[in-house]
Amino acid sequence: METPIQIAFKNLDTSEFLERHIRERASKLERFHHNITACRVVVDAPHRSSGSGKPPLGITVEVEVPGRTLVAKNGKDTYDGKDGGTALVNRVFEAMERQLGEHADIRSQQVKTHEAAADTGTVVRLFPEQNYGFIEVVGSPDLYFTRNAVVGGSFDDLKVGTMVQVTRATTEGPWGPQASSVRRLSGETSA
Repeated sequence: METPIQIAFKNLDTSEFLERHIRERASKLERFHHNITACRVVVDAPHRSSGSGKPPLGITVEVEVPGRTLVAKNGKDTYDGKDGGTALVNRVFEAMERQLGEHADIRSQQVKTHEAAADTGTVVRLFPEQNYGFIEVVGSPDLYFTRNAVVGGSFDDLKVGTMVQVTRATTEGPWGPQASSVRRLSGETSA
C-alpha cells in the first residue's frame, strides 16, 4: 500500500484488539490485488437503546486501486462480545477480497471472452492515413473500426477483401455501429 491504513472508531472506544485484527486482515489484501493505494476502515457503533443485549457494530472497508474505489460493509450486525467483533471484521474483509480479486481479473483480462459473440466479415473500406476502416457483415450495416481495435496482427496488414472475425462494440462510434475487436482470420491471405 502506498499510504498506511487508516482506522477510525466512531461512537465507541478504540479497541486495540480489534484494531490489531483489522491491520492483520488489511495486510493480506495485497495478495488479491497488487496495486492497492489506500485502505480506510471505519468501525461504528450506532446509537442503541439501553435495553438491547448485544451491541450492533458497523464495519466499512474502503480500498483504493488505480481508477476505482471499492467499498465493503456490513449492515450494522450485532456481535457476540466474546469474539470482540472479529467475525464481523472477517466477513467484511472476505467481501473486499472477492471484490479485489474480481477487479484484478478484469484488469488482467482473465475474464472469459464469449467467442460466440463474434461475427465473420470482410474489410470493405480502409483509410490508413486516418487509422480507421469499415467491415461488411451480412445482415448488418458496415461496422466502423480503428487501428486500435485490430488484435493479433497489424492494421497495416489488412487489405480490402480480407476476411476478419469481428466483435461488435456495445456503443456506437463516430460513424455508427463499430467493432470493439477485429482479428484477421488465420490462413487468410490478401490478394
